[in-house]
Amino acid sequence: MKMIIGGQETGALDGRTFDVVSPATMEVIDSVPAACREDVDRAVANARKGAKEWAAVPLCDRIDAVYRFADLLERPEHFQKLVEFECTENGKPIRMAEEDIRVSAYICRAFAEKARNFAGDVIPSECEKGTRDDLILTFYEPLGVVVCIVPFNYPTNLYCFKAIPALLMGNAVIAKPASDTPLANIYITGLLLEAGVLPNAIQIVTGGGGTVGNWLTGHPDIDAVSVTGSCEAGKQIMANCAKHLHHCHMELGGNDPFIIFDDCDLDLAIRETVSGRIGNAGQTCCASKRYIVQNSIRPRFVAKLKTALEQVKIGDLRDYDTEMGPVISEKAAKEVEQQIEKTIAQGAVCVCGGHRFDRTFIEPTLLDNVTADMDVAHDMEIFGPVFPVMGFDTVDEAVALANDIPYGLQSAVMTNDIKKALYVARRMEAGACIINGSSNYRHNHQAFGGRKMTGIGGHEGVAYTLAEMCNTKTIALKRIFDTKGIG
Repeated sequence: MKMIIGGQETGALDGRTFDVVSPATMEVIDSVPAACREDVDRAVANARKGAKEWAAVPLCDRIDAVYRFADLLERPEHFQKLVEFECTENGKPIRMAEEDIRVSAYICRAFAEKARNFAGDVIPSECEKGTRDDLILTFYEPLGVVVCIVPFNYPTNLYCFKAIPALLMGNAVIAKPASDTPLANIYITGLLLEAGVLPNAIQIVTGGGGTVGNWLTGHPDIDAVSVTGSCEAGKQIMANCAKHLHHCHMELGGNDPFIIFDDCDLDLAIRETVSGRIGNAGQTCCASKRYIVQNSIRPRFVAKLKTALEQVKIGDLRDYDTEMGPVISEKAAKEVEQQIEKTIAQGAVCVCGGHRFDRTFIEPTLLDNVTADMDVAHDMEIFGPVFPVMGFDTVDEAVALANDIPYGLQSAVMTNDIKKALYVARRMEAGACIINGSSNYRHNHQAFGGRKMTGIGGHEGVAYTLAEMCNTKTIALKRIFDTKGIG
């Protein structure tokens, strides 16, 4: 597949490409261009034109284009193609892949519905002396050119979460997919063009984050960057943006805590623990990654969790009973393996799993006796199906363990005592706290985003993202209600 610049499929001007490899089979699926600096400059120049062209299109027409795009996502031939991409380049089991495409179509329609009613304000002029005869209005206007850095773990879903609100608010978008998963992003860029988005308003450029990503985010002629990725990538992107004071919307790393009290429904806690971590082979930003379990039930929790993890079905991605596939690459699998080994070397006990197999698959791994001085309890985010269990005795001890990290995306608490749950939720240093469920929870309308090193520049969520993708302008008509001289 090729990049799409100015509405045309194109290779890199210097002819360079890179392979896209299936993490499940390690087979080459396709090759895509490795853009050079001139390709990036061409895309940005087109986007600057596209920002003016697309902003001039009435909002109602932009909304119609997004509705057509959502319909195209669900058309059988496109739906099946995107599911195939999710299985092959991303390694998702088919059931999860299908759900991702269905949710992506829903997200597009939700943004379109909200955009139709995303109105400005009339500010009460009589609330301050000296302005009682004025009319003060606010309007929303596009930012300009928005670069969308899409991660590998949910390529279709997060493309839609970034590009669609930017387009609805009249911006031109340049998408930069993860190098591991560019195919679905290229495909849906073509569908947006088919739906009626102007050629210069939606483009996609492929290549490495250290080259293409840096060229795009540091380019003087863009206006904003939306990125989901690691803290390391976020720091580099923020440094690039700082040179020109670009807007930055970032959702970065996490090490989400799941506090489990002894008065909870233990079977429910086990189900939430497994389902909240196994999906996407543990590669979900808001998945619970530290299990803080009251010592009075910790042995039972560990025993039940071991039994549940040993029953997880791993393997054929096209089998609807398969629950877990590989991690995104052999490099990623080796990193998870090393993190497991490091945690065991620091004193954790491996109750089950702990091994990498078939190059990219990680056994569901249960690590008990994790303590606060271990890296995994603090700032080492394991992006794989690993379950580190820590013990606690008191409520305040659990909260302290949960907050002893530099991240703050989401959190979770399991208890039948609602007062205790709310006490804990209010004290969590995170963007959300899920009660009686894992932190792997995302409603499309919620304010999704974190604190500390996790979130910079606002939240994602239907109304929230639309607001992030525009400038607010005030127009004041002075003395418009002055009645002197009338009649």
